[in-house]
Amino acid sequence: MTVLAALNSYYDRLADRGEAPPFGYSTERIAHIIVLAPDGEPLEILPWQSLSGKKPEPRPTAAPQSFKRPGTTPRSFFLWDNGKFVLGLGVDKATRRRVAHAANHAAFQELHRRLLAGTEDAGLLALLRFLDVWSADRFDACGFTDAMLEQNFMFMLNGDTTDSGQPRFLHDRPAARRVWERAVAEGAGDEGLCLVTGTRQPIARLHPAIKGVMDAQSSGASIVSFNNDAFTSYGKEQGLNAPVSEAAAFGYGAALNALLARGSGNRLTIGDATTVFWADASGGESSARKAESLFHAMLSPPPAEDADEAQAIRNALLPVSEGRPVREIAPELDERTRFCVLGLSPNIARLSVRFWLEDSFAAIAERVGLHWRDLRIEPSPWRSAPAVWLLLRETAALNKTENIAPQLAGEVMRAILTGGRYPRSLLAAVITRMRAGDPVNGVKAAICRACLNRDSRLGAKTKEEIPVSLNRDEANAAYRMGRLFAVLEGAQRAALGDVNASIRDRYFGAASATPASVFPMLLRNSNHHLAVLRKGDKPRLGGWFEGEIGQILGGLDSGFPRSLRLEEQGRFAIGYYHQRYSGKAAATEQTVSED
Repeated sequence: MTVLAALNSYYDRLADRGEAPPFGYSTERIAHIIVLAPDGEPLEILPWQSLSGKKPEPRPTAAPQSFKRPGTTPRSFFLWDNGKFVLGLGVDKATRRRVAHAANHAAFQELHRRLLAGTEDAGLLALLRFLDVWSADRFDACGFTDAMLEQNFMFMLNGDTTDSGQPRFLHDRPAARRVWERAVAEGAGDEGLCLVTGTRQPIARLHPAIKGVMDAQSSGASIVSFNNDAFTSYGKEQGLNAPVSEAAAFGYGAALNALLARGSGNRLTIGDATTVFWADASGGESSARKAESLFHAMLSPPPAEDADEAQAIRNALLPVSEGRPVREIAPELDERTRFCVLGLSPNIARLSVRFWLEDSFAAIAERVGLHWRDLRIEPSPWRSAPAVWLLLRETAALNKTENIAPQLAGEVMRAILTGGRYPRSLLAAVITRMRAGDPVNGVKAAICRACLNRDSRLGAKTKEEIPVSLNRDEANAAYRMGRLFAVLEGAQRAALGDVNASIRDRYFGAASATPASVFPMLLRNSNHHLAVLRKGDKPRLGGWFEGEIGQILGGLDSGFPRSLRLEEQGRFAIGYYHQRYSGKAAATEQTVSED
């Protein structure tokens, strides 16, 4: 199934649950309600905001569908809009002073006078009378404030409520709905064969704006658009080059905007890629929802505030990490449930599809479990399953998300979900950070192990498993040199205590890339450190370090190589981490030191 067909199918599921607007409507962020008297007088301005967050936020509300407004000619929305159109006033961005927007207000008036001509509905007549009596001079007297002007307004007739006692907005009145349905029908394009549904229907000339993708235009961006002659074929214009019916375009747009909405549990932001996901509900709504919540937990586990909570999360996801069937986590979940994952990133006024995957949930969960097993390292640097953003942050300068390399997040997500190789740039970025002086921690070592393991498993060369924990018998030269570097650093620390710049601070990058140029000098210097330990009050510790150095050098038959490839530098980092932080080695060093 294609991206648009899958999204259009998901819209049907949302509509059945009452969580998506009907055709011709969209979910908009409305902040204020202008209450009108029958004669058009604005009686009061009611706040229409959500108070669930730290500050009031405009409330998502189904309203007549919006559209992108390019160019300089103002185009108004029906029965709602911002202050520039509804009141003819706005706030200048430079001076923050109130300024008039006569052309915008004129567009609002023209649209409503044209569409509402001849209406006999009391609410719609009240709006027309409001347009007759309104002037900017009445702004303060009616209770408006400058802070409202950049937000959206809608209208209601005073005292008009639904059967449940909730305010009934003008656009929800039956007469208004009929007017809007007629306007949508009149604006329909030429009929053609829809590529999504396979039926002949009016074709959408312009596709809906998609909002909520990180760093995309706040007014929305297009996932399908043709705005230059170079993109057209056979003299066709705009959407006719990829014919999608207006109903299907509306369906996929409404579904995608719902997935991207604030507070959506079907959305993940990782690096520069915004990922949405959903399940097919043909196996039951409860099974689909369980699959969606489990997928979110697998790729972005909730933060564990204490050890008990971390252990609970770990236990819940343990079967996946061990490659066991999904039914062991959620017996009520149908493993055959079809699952869709879509990755998007901004591209000026458009959206780029970074990755698209449709498969059974069991297959996707198995690949995520394989990803976790590739990352496994001891001692474990995390209490619960690692989130993808946590891994990517280790590749960025200063550990800041905004410094993650472009496209890296999408490539890593694609590798996780498809079971393919991790991008080579992931290993390169981690190695670069360690050589630049970042700590050689467990997360970086785990990333190195995952990249090397997967390359070995999927490559044509001999399969070679990277050790999970310290392996004193490992023959790989780079791994042994990483261990040796950790022992030399430990000897310096034991002999001199804390120093301003340890050998790791000074020489890790050079030792991991060009060992022959650094290790002979480090071994000569270690003789001084070992002598300090033997002649001081830690002779047994000095003997232990000598034994470790001898055991490691005994496996380096060919001496120190002049340089190490990128993959070998990763093995070096793993060996260093194992020797430096392994429970057995660290405990032995500590015990001998205390004796």
